[in-house]
Amino acid sequence: MNPSISVLFRAIPLAMGAVCLAFGLYVLSGGDDAAHFVAGHVNIGLTAICIALFTTAATIIRQLIHRYGRVWEIALPALGYSVAAATVIWGITIIGRGSEPQFVVAGHVLLGIGFIAACVSTVATASTKFSLIRAAAARPAGGGPPDGAYSRGVATVLVAIPAVLAVTGVVIAVTLFAQGGTRALVAGHVLLGLSLICSALVALVASIVRQVRNEFGDRERFRWTWWVVAMGTTNAVLGLVVLLSSDDPARLAPGTVLIGLGLICFSILSKVVLLALVWRRAFALANRIPIIPVGTALACLFFAAFLFEATTDQPGFFVGAHVLVGLGAVCFTLFSIVSILEAGTSTS
Repeated sequence: MNPSISVLFRAIPLAMGAVCLAFGLYVLSGGDDAAHFVAGHVNIGLTAICIALFTTAATIIRQLIHRYGRVWEIALPALGYSVAAATVIWGITIIGRGSEPQFVVAGHVLLGIGFIAACVSTVATASTKFSLIRAAAARPAGGGPPDGAYSRGVATVLVAIPAVLAVTGVVIAVTLFAQGGTRALVAGHVLLGLSLICSALVALVASIVRQVRNEFGDRERFRWTWWVVAMGTTNAVLGLVVLLSSDDPARLAPGTVLIGLGLICFSILSKVVLLALVWRRAFALANRIPIIPVGTALACLFFAAFLFEATTDQPGFFVGAHVLVGLGAVCFTLFSIVSILEAGTSTS
C-alpha cells in the first residue's frame, strides 16, 4: 500500500469522528429542549464508533506497510475497547439521571452505540492476524491454520463478543417495549436497530477469524453475506413500519433513524461480501466494492437534507435529520475500512 494512501485511510475515521463530535457539540449548544439533547448526545456518541473504526484501519494498514509491532497489537484494540466502555458508562449515567424522555432515549442509544464500538473493536482485535489471511488461503482447504494464527478458543471468544452484545441489546430493547410509553418505545426501537448492527458485525468478525484459521468454506462464502442483508433489511423495514404505523410525531425519530441504521448494515455488507469474493479466488471488480459505503453515506446525507426541510413543517423530524448526518459520517468511515480490506486481500 502506498504510504500516502495509508495515511489518508487512517485519517478518514478520525476526520469523520471529529465531524460527529463537532456537530454533536454544536447541536447541544443550540437549545435546552429534549430534541437538541438527544440529537447532540447521539452525534457525540457516534464519535466512539469512528475511533473504533480507526483502530481497525490502523491495525490492518500497519501490517500491510510492515510497521506493526507488539505495542500496536495491544494499544490499538485497547483504545477501541476503552472508548466503547466509556460510551456505555456514559449512557448508563444518563439513564440514571431520571425518567424524562431525553434521558431515557439518549442514555439507551448511547448504550447501543457503545455496544457497536465494542463490536468494531473486536473486528480490530480479530484483524491483529490479518496478514495471515493470504497465508491461510495458500494452504489447502482443511489443511489447518497457518503458523501464528490464534487458537480455536480465542477465535470462539472473538465471535462470541459481538453475538453476546447483540443479544444483550435485544433483551434490553424488549424490556423497554414491555414498559410501554412513548419514551420507552422510542428508545427500544433504536436500541433494537443498534443491536442488529452488532449482529451484522458478527458476520464480519467470523469471516476474518475463519479465514485467518483457514476454516472459511465454500458453503459459508455467502452465508454471512445474506445474514448482513437480513439485518439491514430488517432495520429498514422496521423503520418504515414505525413511520407508517401511526400519526404520532414521536414515531418520526425512531423510524427515520432505523432506516439510517439499515444503511449502516449495508455498509458493513461491503466488507463481508469482499472477504467472501476474494477468498481463494480473484475478483476483477473487487476495487469497485468500496463504492457501496460511499453510496450509503450519500443516501444518509441526502435523506438528512430532506428531513431538515421537513422539520420546518414537522418538528418531529429534528432528531432524525441530525442523527442521519452522523450516520452518514460513519458510513463514509466504513469506505476507508473496505478500501483497506480490498488492498490487503484482493489479487485482482
